[in-house]
Amino acid sequence: MLVTIVGGVGLFLLGMLLMTDGLKTAAGSTLNRILYRFTRLPVLGVFSGALVTALVQSSSATTLAVIGFVGAGMLSFPQALGVIYGINLGTTSTAWLVSLIGFQLNVSVIALPLIAIGALLRLVGAARLGAYGLALAGFGLLFVGIATLQEGMRGVAETFDLARFSGTGLGGVLLLVLIGMAMTVVMQSSSAAVATTLTALHTGAIGLEQAAALVIGQNIGTTIKALVAALGASVAARRTAAAHIFFNVLTAVPALALLNYFVQGMRWLEESHGWDSAATLAAFHSAFNIIGVMIFLPLTGVFAQLIMRLVPETGPQLTKHLNPRLIPIAATALEAARRTSLDIAALLFGVMGDALRRRAVPRFTASQLDKAEEALRETRRYLAQIRSAPEGDSEYRQHVSVLHALEHLERLATACREPDHMPYLSREAQLSGAALLQRSSQELATQLAEARALIGVGAEADLLPLMKDVSQQVAAARRQQRVEVLNQTAAGKLDSEQAMAELEAMRWVDRLAYHAWRAINHLQEEPLPDTVDGEVIA
Repeated sequence: MLVTIVGGVGLFLLGMLLMTDGLKTAAGSTLNRILYRFTRLPVLGVFSGALVTALVQSSSATTLAVIGFVGAGMLSFPQALGVIYGINLGTTSTAWLVSLIGFQLNVSVIALPLIAIGALLRLVGAARLGAYGLALAGFGLLFVGIATLQEGMRGVAETFDLARFSGTGLGGVLLLVLIGMAMTVVMQSSSAAVATTLTALHTGAIGLEQAAALVIGQNIGTTIKALVAALGASVAARRTAAAHIFFNVLTAVPALALLNYFVQGMRWLEESHGWDSAATLAAFHSAFNIIGVMIFLPLTGVFAQLIMRLVPETGPQLTKHLNPRLIPIAATALEAARRTSLDIAALLFGVMGDALRRRAVPRFTASQLDKAEEALRETRRYLAQIRSAPEGDSEYRQHVSVLHALEHLERLATACREPDHMPYLSREAQLSGAALLQRSSQELATQLAEARALIGVGAEADLLPLMKDVSQQVAAARRQQRVEVLNQTAAGKLDSEQAMAELEAMRWVDRLAYHAWRAINHLQEEPLPDTVDGEVIA
């Protein structure tokens, strides 16, 4: 009997593993895009997290994807919280799958043919089709595992006296909660633990009160795996794990407090509507997770602030997205490098804008430039470890674009260390083109301040036309000033050395505007080629 139960759990876990791996291989990028795109609001994150978790039948896979997105800067932590709520809701789909289909399925008629078809597709199909075959075979194995579990559970009630685990009284309930947690830890899968509980309930090995307390414990038990995985991990991983733990533990509190009322409701569903006991337990599993989402969703902002205080950022802020664990996933790692480059750009824009506005280099500029240049070097080293796809692929193009952006940012940092031009930007300068130079530099300072603010709120796409316009305006002013200065120099109205210094100052402002524009262009999600006089520029 024990061997049969253990074997059933093993088959169920194997089926889950095959189905998850198959779906991740066949549709992983699509599912990740769903997660990434539908998280602008926490409520959308709940739906996308629940959907993806239900499809891949793995909360761990979805959680890892969220950690990667937060670590790369693709999602803010408050946005990720909605997905975390949804992940917990999505795990309840396993209970519905088992209760509504698993116990009604004839293994020999449905499950075994699914395994055969899936294996055939895996053996003879192309890569994508083979992955779907693997998922199909895993789906069939799930139900073979459930059938084996049913066989093993039938004699449990007669062989073992489970009365002492009655589920009544605080002590009995808490003991069952601990047993449920232990089941999840041992099986390394809350889905397998819930399926085992459902099977025990369906075969009469345990009662409804016992099953409900076990499921609460299994819901908490998933957090232990998250806690272990977060040890020594990135800040994004630790914050995600902390949010996962807080949500699951605090969701269990109302479930335990209202357990008697939940049990009465489940019995009412059985007696008045003819629900199977396993289906009522699945409803309970979903209900208390929905209650948890309803409690936490309006408090997402406060919850995010609490977690961020408990798990603060460590290390250099500019390179916080450069997580070495993302490097094998080229698309996510490149996005991390792009986000880091935007943060560096925001810092440099702040330094430049402040200097132009003050018409003097502030005392703190050198230390900020040191930080920016070190971050640029670290980003280059990070990019060197990423292996993007062959030329023509979108990942390859993004890789090249980020490298272009880094080159422009390095030139910006170098230009910021050239304070000799500042005297020509002051109102006291009496040279012929001083007024034009001052207007151009102040317009650039204004646009750089706006650009920095837009990067701060993730709206970098909106600043591209602004930076392009100011660059072209400064370039036009430089050409106009050049003509005026050279004419006045030839007429003897202007000293040649002063004239050359003024022209060099204008060229310096032009370089700042140009490199800022080109860096921002290359840091768009889809960089656009630009032309000047019919020639493509970098």
